[in-house]
Amino acid sequence: MQLYNTSSRQIEEFKPREEGKVSMYTCGPTVYHFAHIGNLRTYICEDMLVKTLIYAGYDVKRVMNITDVGHLTSDADTGEDKMLKGAKREHKTVLEIADYYTKVFFEDFSKLNIRMPDVIEPATHCIPEFIHMIEVLLEKGYAYQAGENIYFDTSKLEKYYTLSNHNEEDLRVGVRDDVDEDSNKRNKTDFVLWFTKSKFDDQELKWESPWGRGYPGWHIECSCIGIKHLGEYMDIHCGGVDNIFPHHTNEIAQSEAFLGHPWCKYWFHVHHLVEKDKGKMSKSSGEFLTVSLLQEKGYDPIAYRFFCLQSHYRKPLEFSYEVLDQMSAAYQKLLKRVSELKEDGAVDEAVFADFRKKFTDALTDDINTSMAITVLYDVLKADTNDATKRALVASFDEVLSLDLLKGEEKLAQAGSVDAELESWILERIDARKAAKKAKDFAQADAIRDELLAKGIVLEDTREGTKWKKN
Repeated sequence: MQLYNTSSRQIEEFKPREEGKVSMYTCGPTVYHFAHIGNLRTYICEDMLVKTLIYAGYDVKRVMNITDVGHLTSDADTGEDKMLKGAKREHKTVLEIADYYTKVFFEDFSKLNIRMPDVIEPATHCIPEFIHMIEVLLEKGYAYQAGENIYFDTSKLEKYYTLSNHNEEDLRVGVRDDVDEDSNKRNKTDFVLWFTKSKFDDQELKWESPWGRGYPGWHIECSCIGIKHLGEYMDIHCGGVDNIFPHHTNEIAQSEAFLGHPWCKYWFHVHHLVEKDKGKMSKSSGEFLTVSLLQEKGYDPIAYRFFCLQSHYRKPLEFSYEVLDQMSAAYQKLLKRVSELKEDGAVDEAVFADFRKKFTDALTDDINTSMAITVLYDVLKADTNDATKRALVASFDEVLSLDLLKGEEKLAQAGSVDAELESWILERIDARKAAKKAKDFAQADAIRDELLAKGIVLEDTREGTKWKKN
């Protein structure tokens, strides 16, 4: 298994601390709003990593946090708490917001065939663990109290910037212009471990602590939840590239200061989904692209998963509806091709083993999903019987999770329309026929385009006009 390690900035042979077992942590959502499809690209790629490890024979334990407190609108320590912002926006309590968006988030997981983590822990369930870690960091001299808040002192670490490859000079020239300028801090990159009432009087969720009533900072959540469920050593930590600095950098700082030894060996980061001519996808700009919105526009969420697998996780992926249309058409063709495979005959074990190895080699080469898809197509073109092809498709789909053996069901669903829509289609076809008879060809073409906009394709035959859902 070869994986790119952000920490070393090179591809390394993956060797878990305990043979055959993998401990993995993935940063979960801040549940103040819907996850957009850019967020979900990261979780699809992490899902491919988990399923590849399982396919390769590893026993994987994956932990994910739910951030329901402490994450400010800046990834550093500035702005309003995101959960409080969501509550104000929707006139609900923070916990009501958290419960609703956590539910919706995992509904998206289900729609995209993403495997549920083994452990899911909301930050609000771990307040005693946060307080304990902060007490230890204060005792060891890695933290200090100023302006009633508790800060981590980054100057105490020789290699604070190891993961991000930044340095102090980089920060001065604006590598991160959202780093907190709090005058109470000793150093620009120091970060808050515990906020108190002095700074955030309107914060809804607060707990008693040795330093006053308040709440934890964002960065300490993942460290404590990871250590709580995976122990003092972790094999792989995952997230988006925007988490590298400051979030994951700060996790490493406080975790290793607390533990007194290296914490996580491999860091796996997924690049951004970008919108054509707009840049990185976000919740605050352009159309808010969610899985539900794609469904409303007629796209199968698994077609979006298929789209994500065409590109390597370490490269930016450009999204447009034009490309998604192409991927949806390719996915439909793939389903149709698989559905035509017959189930009779015996599996050729030699051919099965050969293609399974090629598929595994692609995925264990730093999760090369596009090459794995190529191997899938090679199977469909191979000179072997359908039974062998179906067995290979079923095996591959344990990882790809594209519902490849549900083709007939999905194609039928995609081609079906309700009675009301069918009645409207037939009315428009009659209107087009009348327009053609009156030699009003512009109107006839306009009706064809109107139907096409609804995904209805017309075909003029000797027997009359036929239609189908595209």
